[in-house]
Amino acid sequence: MALETAKALTGSIKNFYAKFEKFLADKALDNNTISTDKMDDDQVANYDLAWIAAEIFAIDEMLEYPKKVGKEGDTIEAGLARFFIADAFIDILSRLRFAAHRMGVTPVAFETEIQSDKIQAFASTYASEAEAKKIADLLAAHKDFGDYGLNDDQKMMADTFRKFAEGQVKPIAEKVHRQDLTIPDDIINGLAEMGCFGLSITDTYGGFQSEENPDHTSMAVVTEELSRGSVGVAGSLITRPEIVGKAISAGGTEEQKQKWLPLLASGEKKCAVAVTEPDFGSDVAGMKVAATKVEGGWKINGVKTWCTFAGMADVMLVLVRTNPDMKLKHKGLSILLAEKPPTRDHEFDYTQPEGGRCHGKAISTIGYRGMHSYEVVFEDYFVPDENLIGGEAGLGKGFYLQMAGFAGGRLQTAARATGVMQAAIEKALQYAVDRKIFGKPILAYGINHFKIAKMAAITQAVRQMTYKSARLMDKHEGSMEASLVKFYACRISEWVTREALQIHGGMGYAEEYEVSRLFVDARVFSIFEGAEEVLALRVIARALLQKAAGLKSA
Repeated sequence: MALETAKALTGSIKNFYAKFEKFLADKALDNNTISTDKMDDDQVANYDLAWIAAEIFAIDEMLEYPKKVGKEGDTIEAGLARFFIADAFIDILSRLRFAAHRMGVTPVAFETEIQSDKIQAFASTYASEAEAKKIADLLAAHKDFGDYGLNDDQKMMADTFRKFAEGQVKPIAEKVHRQDLTIPDDIINGLAEMGCFGLSITDTYGGFQSEENPDHTSMAVVTEELSRGSVGVAGSLITRPEIVGKAISAGGTEEQKQKWLPLLASGEKKCAVAVTEPDFGSDVAGMKVAATKVEGGWKINGVKTWCTFAGMADVMLVLVRTNPDMKLKHKGLSILLAEKPPTRDHEFDYTQPEGGRCHGKAISTIGYRGMHSYEVVFEDYFVPDENLIGGEAGLGKGFYLQMAGFAGGRLQTAARATGVMQAAIEKALQYAVDRKIFGKPILAYGINHFKIAKMAAITQAVRQMTYKSARLMDKHEGSMEASLVKFYACRISEWVTREALQIHGGMGYAEEYEVSRLFVDARVFSIFEGAEEVLALRVIARALLQKAAGLKSA
């Protein structure tokens, strides 16, 4: 009954949200197109538009979650759903009140239209300390964070990689983090033997993704379980094969697919992605690293940065400007596969027989250690014609092929955030049960009940959003959903890990406790695979405004 009430209230939220969407679309419209400059006059409002869209997506998934997993009624699943929705209602109501003011809607008219009295009554009931205590007590008693909603094969995948994470990843995670080590070969080889690198590559080319019946959920499940062990040691290893494999699958020649995809799927060849430049990150259209045509191939010159795993990589996907006309913007970009010898060192310097040089140095970071992100310098670095993705037909299509890979990368990033959040809630709950202050366990205090319940509810909501996006990707859909869950999951994971650290008090700030690593690891999610603000404003909000204005996506 409570979720039926929530569904009706969500309907009133969606109705007003649609008006907010149309209001911003009309403001940004210029000559029958959405103007970026006009959007930039309302960046805060457009950010809110994207955030609310993500929250509504999460609410929709949690409305269906208990029924989908067959756990309706007085269950932890239903409790988490009610709590999440009630808490999200509070945030959405606040943001929409501000939107109403901007739109010139009177407070009385807004409160009536949005049914704020009913929304606030629902929120005060199901996001209360009493409800939080019920959830926290159930979690403490059973260590059950809710059914994931997986089929038998996916459950088996989750169990298999959870065991690997517990037995192989967690025992070394802290050492790798504190000493800034490179991922041990045992981890990479073990995951290669388990077929991990082929999860996003079709069985036609030696991978484990069915051509006829894709299953992106299993990829998300594996990513989550490995990230629960450590996102730097294991959780991010399959993201690069995902991005590179998708780019080759989308635009590579048949010869390129036959050569590279089996090598990536088996783990025989490890890869990295070199897109970002020192002065250009998400602003792809302005990138300047150039590739000049020479006999038999291309010579790359310029600097790429934040090239994760570049040291260990045998091949780097490099987004380059093959047409020097800057007026072409992103349409002058292509993708080259630059090969190099792998190294475990934090620095490398390789000179080709042809005289070209490629050298790189790992960038020191506060977290996400093990993978290492490099700044890489190319000096007349030669890449043969056969390594231009798509051949001549691929010239000028690099941006689009890169985006084909990054859609899956965003989904994986959401799964990585879920794994880190799951590890954080488990650590926080155990510490809250064990640690006593003023004569009773930390968990006994109302504010910590609320934190634990909210952390668990958010983590399950993000998980269900990720799975929904994965199912849509199986049908070659879900680009918007993947962007929404990436945006929401990465931002909210900072709150979850922050509160997990806070529950640990002073010990949370000590490297002795795993939760400190989880906190700094979570911070990177809102930066890579599409910076939070750019994703919100240039991808999500823009697409929403185009749809509201009745325009086709660019």
